[in-house]
Amino acid sequence: MIAAQLGATLEYTWWSERKSYVKNTLEQGRCDLLLGVPSSLDSVTATRPYYRSTYVFVSRNASLHISSLADPRLENSRIGIQVVGDDYAPPAYALAHRGITKNVIGFNLFGEYGEQNPAGKIIEAVEDGAVDVAIVWGPSAGYFAKLLKVPLDITPVSPPMFFAVPFTYDISLGVRKGDEAFKQKLDGILDSQAKAIHQLLSDYGVPQVP
Repeated sequence: MIAAQLGATLEYTWWSERKSYVKNTLEQGRCDLLLGVPSSLDSVTATRPYYRSTYVFVSRNASLHISSLADPRLENSRIGIQVVGDDYAPPAYALAHRGITKNVIGFNLFGEYGEQNPAGKIIEAVEDGAVDVAIVWGPSAGYFAKLLKVPLDITPVSPPMFFAVPFTYDISLGVRKGDEAFKQKLDGILDSQAKAIHQLLSDYGVPQVP
């Protein structure tokens, strides 16, 4: 959509979002634009946010309907959490504050070399009962849940910040640090295509919050 508005040819550069991600992509000239970066990321010049999303609870049982990190049922549930590189995703830290660690099961976001669909493994684990509930970044959860035959319950994590750990993030496009001209051009596209972008995100199951 953005390339069409720019009259540009679209080419993809694939790189795992590990440490030095920005250095190895934007700064090395391998690409000109990063999709889906936190608006607060200070290693890029970020556009205005084009959506805001949240971590979500994912479970098979709609009646379970866990929505809060303070829910006492989490103490006795098998909880799936994404592992990003060498570190757990933010929900693990909030659970650790509550002393919930032994029943947390990590799922590597990047997987092993050659592994198919590593980001979807945590959602599949909910489907097949390997975990009772997973706490997953919403866009990833929404997309992979739509691919399954079994409907899953997806509920935004509340509160949006727990023990000073944020769970809701503004998401922007990222360009090279200081490239204000390109940023302003992209901001114009995000404004003019806002309705279409919202629909596209909805079609792919991305949870959006005000």
